Amino acid sequence: MGPVAADGAKETLETVDGILHLRWQPGAHIQIEDAHLAMAKVNDACGNERRGMLVDMAAVGSVSREARSVWSIPCSASRIALLGKSPVDRVLANFFLGVHIPPCPTKFFTSRSEAMKWLAAGV
Repeated sequence: MGPVAADGAKETLETVDGILHLRWQPGAHIQIEDAHLAMAKVNDACGNERRGMLVDMAAVGSVSREARSVWSIPCSASRIALLGKSPVDRVLANFFLGVHIPPCPTKFFTSRSEAMKWLAAGV
């Protein structure tokens, strides 16, 4: 599956080697509607299968409290690797992981290759 993004969407979703890649646009301010839309895309892409998912959150502008709560709802992801680059990305990820209980194993990475190894180990 190639990248899927509707006009005005703040994210793209594609499947590479069986792993979902959700990429948020740099500077995106993620609201509850954006989170629901992204999770619906993930569930549609998975069908009846559970898959690992890489979430590229590098340079996201902000994430609302309501949007963060959406990501605590179980979805079709079997494990989630959060990929960031900056200290701000790490703070956002650690805040989410500290306040919310993820619906599946979830871990923050600054290395794409390490994130992919971790996702592949969960298959």
